[in-house]
Amino acid sequence: MMKEMSVSASKASLVLFLCQMISALDVPLDSKLLEELSQPPTITQQSPKDYIVDPRENIVIQCEAKGKPPPSFSWTRNGTHFDIDKDAQVTMKPNSGTLVINIMNGGKAEAYEGVYQCTARNERGAAISNNIVIRPSRSPLWTKEKLEPNHVREGDSLVLHCRPPVGLPPPIIFWMDNAFQRLPQSERVSQGLNGDLYFSNVQPEDTREDYICYARFNHTQTIQQKQPISVKVFSMDSLNDTIAANLSDTDIFGAKPVTERQPVLLTPTGSTSTKVELRGNVLLLECIAAGLPTPVIRWIKEGGELPANRTFFENFKKTLKIIDVSEADSGNYKCIARNILGSAHHVISVTVKAAPYWITAPRNLVLSPGEDGTLICRANGNPKPNISWLANGVPIAIAPEDPSRKVDGDTIIFSHVQERSSAVYQCNASNEYGYLLANAFVNVLAEPPRILTPANKLYQVIADSPALLDCAYFGSPKPEIEWFKGVKGSILRGNEYVFHDNGTLEIPVAQKDSTGTYTCVARNALGKIQNEVQLEVKDPTMIIKQPEYKVIQRYGQVSFECIIKHDSTLSPTIIWLKDNDELPDDERFLVGKDNLTIMNVTDKDDGTYTCIVNTTLDSVSASAVLTVVAAPPTPAIIYARPNPPFDLELTGQLERSVELSWIPGDENNSPITNFVIEYEDGLHEPGVWHYQTEVPGTQTTVQLKLSPYVNYSFRVIAVNEIGRSQPSEPSEQYLTKSANPDENPSNVQGIGSEPDNLVITWESLKGFQSNGPGLQYKVSWRQKDVDDEWTSVIVANVSKYIVSGTPTFVPYEIKVQALNDLGYAPEPSEVIGHSGEDLPMVAPGNVQVHVINSTLAKVHWDTVPLKTVRGHLQGYKVYYWKVQNLSRRSRRHVEKKILTFRGNKTFGMLPGLEPYSSYKLNVRVVNGKGEGPASPDKVFKTPEGVPSSPSFLRITNPTLDSLTLEWGSPTHPNGVLTSYILKFQPINNTHELGPLVEIRIPANESSLILKNLNYSTRYKFYFNAQTSVGSGSQITEEAITIMDEVQPLYPRIRNVTTAAAETYANISWEYEGPDHANFYVEYGVAGSKEDWKKEIVNGSRSFFVLKGLTPGTAYKVRVGAEGLSGFRSSEDVFETGPAMASRQVDIATQGWFIGLMCAVALLILILLIVCFIRRNKGGKYPVKEKEDAHADPEIQPMKEDDGTFGEYSDAEDHKPLKKGSRTPSDRTVKKEDSDDSLVDYGEGVNGQFNEDGSFIGQYSGKKEKEPAEGNESSEAPSPVNAMNSFV
Repeated sequence: MMKEMSVSASKASLVLFLCQMISALDVPLDSKLLEELSQPPTITQQSPKDYIVDPRENIVIQCEAKGKPPPSFSWTRNGTHFDIDKDAQVTMKPNSGTLVINIMNGGKAEAYEGVYQCTARNERGAAISNNIVIRPSRSPLWTKEKLEPNHVREGDSLVLHCRPPVGLPPPIIFWMDNAFQRLPQSERVSQGLNGDLYFSNVQPEDTREDYICYARFNHTQTIQQKQPISVKVFSMDSLNDTIAANLSDTDIFGAKPVTERQPVLLTPTGSTSTKVELRGNVLLLECIAAGLPTPVIRWIKEGGELPANRTFFENFKKTLKIIDVSEADSGNYKCIARNILGSAHHVISVTVKAAPYWITAPRNLVLSPGEDGTLICRANGNPKPNISWLANGVPIAIAPEDPSRKVDGDTIIFSHVQERSSAVYQCNASNEYGYLLANAFVNVLAEPPRILTPANKLYQVIADSPALLDCAYFGSPKPEIEWFKGVKGSILRGNEYVFHDNGTLEIPVAQKDSTGTYTCVARNALGKIQNEVQLEVKDPTMIIKQPEYKVIQRYGQVSFECIIKHDSTLSPTIIWLKDNDELPDDERFLVGKDNLTIMNVTDKDDGTYTCIVNTTLDSVSASAVLTVVAAPPTPAIIYARPNPPFDLELTGQLERSVELSWIPGDENNSPITNFVIEYEDGLHEPGVWHYQTEVPGTQTTVQLKLSPYVNYSFRVIAVNEIGRSQPSEPSEQYLTKSANPDENPSNVQGIGSEPDNLVITWESLKGFQSNGPGLQYKVSWRQKDVDDEWTSVIVANVSKYIVSGTPTFVPYEIKVQALNDLGYAPEPSEVIGHSGEDLPMVAPGNVQVHVINSTLAKVHWDTVPLKTVRGHLQGYKVYYWKVQNLSRRSRRHVEKKILTFRGNKTFGMLPGLEPYSSYKLNVRVVNGKGEGPASPDKVFKTPEGVPSSPSFLRITNPTLDSLTLEWGSPTHPNGVLTSYILKFQPINNTHELGPLVEIRIPANESSLILKNLNYSTRYKFYFNAQTSVGSGSQITEEAITIMDEVQPLYPRIRNVTTAAAETYANISWEYEGPDHANFYVEYGVAGSKEDWKKEIVNGSRSFFVLKGLTPGTAYKVRVGAEGLSGFRSSEDVFETGPAMASRQVDIATQGWFIGLMCAVALLILILLIVCFIRRNKGGKYPVKEKEDAHADPEIQPMKEDDGTFGEYSDAEDHKPLKKGSRTPSDRTVKKEDSDDSLVDYGEGVNGQFNEDGSFIGQYSGKKEKEPAEGNESSEAPSPVNAMNSFV
């Protein structure tokens, strides 16, 4: 029999008692046995605790139970007996406790609401079900309400309330339109957890009249619909048009444009809120914010990290979802809504409570008369659940007394039980969040032994492999099992057999002489029984002639052999594979009894061929490589891998060593350099070969060191310069004797996972390191530096043990010792571990800040006492944040910055501070569990620094001797500005710099006119700001004074104007400078950081058409000249009109419109022909008269009123440009302007260009104004213009 291991004297009796109790619980799941044994009732199926039923269907309340004799059933309703016979609508299924309440034939589900409980009873006890609460589902209609239309200004936030009817269970909410299409949702528009629809900011496209909230009640499969909600969004353009239509031209009007707004939380409201969630549930936290641009939501957990692998973000990160929450997930969760204007945040304090959950649920107990046992019921929860016991459904305090029973809190102890002690006990664990109810019976049986394994069962195994002979048994008291070989053989003992607790006999290495009859005998105080089984040990299947490596010429023939030897009573099958796959379906492959032949070999036949031999008991395989070559091998010497060694022999067998010898195979013209010896452990890892050792190629014997309790086989591989040989045939097997373990587990550690435990872990021994059967570990621990005895426990072959109830973070001495059925390993070394950490208790004190300069500070603190750290001191964290900028006196929320200083430091540097600012900081100590409390906030201020460069420097209004300078204050003044410093110097034609002039300007100035400068001179300017600390970085600019008032010598582009349509814009400008300049136009989306797009202007035209623009978009544009460095106009901004599909698409595709355009084109053609004829006849038409009257439009421009040439008029040049274009910055048109200007060609404001920039205004006739709608142009297009607008 197996040797039992001892334990400490103080716990020996308890361990023996528990072992007896556990062994008494095992009842084999044999159907015939279970039918014969008496058994108290067991509930096998019941309805859920909270049972919501469909009020239109019959109510089925399940209650199924088993027992011997079969149990009877009864029910209570709302705590009183439920007489089923008195209610015609209620029936109970035959041989079952399941109730069927007939609703479909007149019953009303509401009449059967209540709390139901089922009791299953037989002569050995009574089991009860959970309290089953029956509630019919409800899907009420929406209450009628009058919904007013929602009128919202563009950019404002909006909440559409759903307010669904209260149903059971609660409905699923979704929003759709009249066409039953789900409304699209995004970061801007989304549905909240309460079903409301939130708009962070509304856009014109949100206008619609069919926002409909639907509530789907899944239980009744019904959907309820709320009345449609209307939303009207007023855009700024439409508001301005409405105001303009109702006010005179002299009134000042105009709605404010859409203003951007920093985030404001729509839900939840306030700065903090609380939430309670139950352990194991899904935690859902939500934050939805208003703002423009649309805010982005971010989630953090204060003082910790969001749990990995359990955290998910939904609804565009507005919802934080944590699954399977536990108490560790309690804490403060902060959501931060941010856009470019600022941020808003909300802190949700989450508390995780717990309904009761099992630590140890009571288990059924089968005992014999006179035995002892216990029922243990342990549960946990938050708050701690209350444990109460019932016996056969009755509170144990008022149940019939049983002298063998004693209740001790969560444990019932049974002593010297009798058959009348059989009963079913119920454990109820409850707190305010729920309850658990478990049934566990105590069944006292007196049964003689029974053997359940069939008589004369035949077992067949392969030699040298394990044999397992079953002897399934039952009896009460538990029978003792003995094995004999043969009918009159002696009892089997010794290390060559393993006896399992379930009665199975294991022969680890079965040999041929193990064949025979084996007898199992079971006996207890009530009787004895025996059973015989048969064991046959078969010879292993072997491949005695393996396929060999072949090199074959293309189109030749090759054959692989696979000759086997097997037990005569087994029928083998041989399968051939190519590259671990089936052979190709090709008639060239011929499979014989013991060979594979390939005819007419091709290159694709190259590969590895494997012969697999299968029997009903074992399988073996061997492989060989086929190499196909193009030409026959040369007559030179062929070098190949050596042939495998053979004739392996074991001699000198000792407990820890053996001698192996072998005969080398053929070297194949390359000397053998070494032999590799491998071993197989047929007991622990059959079929797996491990490296043992390596010897020189001249050696053919080796002394091998062995380990106990290993069934060794060896093989040898020869190695030469070409490669390794195939392994040799395995040697005979050699089973070493068992012994005590030689070594103990490695990497022993003790680290607590909770403040009140110590988790001891180690690396388990490998199978062959066990040195014998029954590997276990003795885990010992005691508190360090305390006069305490070692506490020890013996555990199974695991790698972890948890010690509970330890003080927080104290050192422990730990050791883990291996043992098996033969004894203990040597005494292990001790390691030091620590019980679990807890958060630090106190904050660092005496926090001092020393400001070093305007961007750097040094913070000092006193270390906290190590005993208050309650863990491994990892360092200190300094939290610091800016409170306000002293120069602007403005306060805004700034994210806290954190610096971590490792180890037991008492100071740290805070870099990157902003000058002239007020800061706060606090310090916290950090251990492995987390951060301790924060020290009181410390306020410090940084001194002034030097400012950044001015935000811009512009030089305008050049005259003969003056320039106007304009500038912006520094973005970061870093203090109080005292003045500006302007330095400038002239630059001559050879780029040499003249004398430097310096001017100090008061800090409150933003412009300066420099006078008395040289005419036609380039100047370079250097400009910077100063604080009391010093000067900041400078900004430079260059400018030129003009030569005279008539004709500037320098080139320039001015008066850039735009006329924008929906998808294109006409760009025009005025150019002054040398002829033959090549212009280009650069443009991009206003406010975007993308690079400018560049378009080359064809020729020297002063206009260009930008095509392919996006409707309703603001663009920036500027004009430049190629080849002139830094020569470009100032930026202009314009906006394309909104898309007008009806004007751009629908009309242009109408037949009547196409016909009208054709007629207009024909009329124009006729007009041109008439003009051409008149010219040929000497006649003149108005345009020709103008051209003939004066050839130089620069000297005498055209008059507007009569079309004739006259003197230059300022009044004419000051006429406004057409609506939708930008007015030139100087509001004037010089008399030296080019005759190509748009004003001259277009007769003032009435000149137009079509989309490609060609001139048509001279022939368009008189124009009438129309209301501005869609397109920004205010003139009604002529037929020609209308036709061109659709080109």
